[in-house]
Amino acid sequence: MVFGGVFCMVFWGGEAMSENEKRLAGELYDPMDPEIMAEQKGGLRAMEAFNATTCDEGEKRQELLKKMLGAVGEGCYIEPPFHANWGGKNLFFGNQVYANFHLSAVDDLPIYVGDGVLFGPNVSLITVNHPKDVDQRRLGLQYGRPIWIEEDAWIGAGAILLPGVRIGQGAIIGAGSVVTKDIPPGVVAVGNPCRVIGKSE
Repeated sequence: MVFGGVFCMVFWGGEAMSENEKRLAGELYDPMDPEIMAEQKGGLRAMEAFNATTCDEGEKRQELLKKMLGAVGEGCYIEPPFHANWGGKNLFFGNQVYANFHLSAVDDLPIYVGDGVLFGPNVSLITVNHPKDVDQRRLGLQYGRPIWIEEDAWIGAGAILLPGVRIGQGAIIGAGSVVTKDIPPGVVAVGNPCRVIGKSE
């Protein structure tokens, strides 16, 4: 690819990487690549079916969760509507995870969610960023970083987690917070940018 007139190629094991390999390696990649688009659509179809279910179709929702998500443990529940770039394919839930309505996951890279995590309504989990260089942005390139949410964390309503952050075990993220860096275990953190204000116990 040409970035600002400079030819640039990324190599994986001595050979040029595919766009999908670049994505997984955290390098700049083209999200409109046909291989990526085809893989993405598979997850989106299951998500659309999940969001079309009614409150009387609990068993069907559970079946669709297992098709949608990269992994789902016992006792997990997502309140529709749920939105994800890949339909949740790169979202990995432990056991007893609860997500209130309008969980949004820009899940181009993995999002790991430990046992007992709670999500308030309107939470956004964002693994993708865009380059600062204008020429690269005009080419539609982007890159991603995984997100980790450790066991028993509570993510408050309207919180936004940005690429690459880790939320420590048992941490509480206040409603409306924007998490730009790692939050340690066992704390309460709030604000934009999100900062530790005390202990969670």
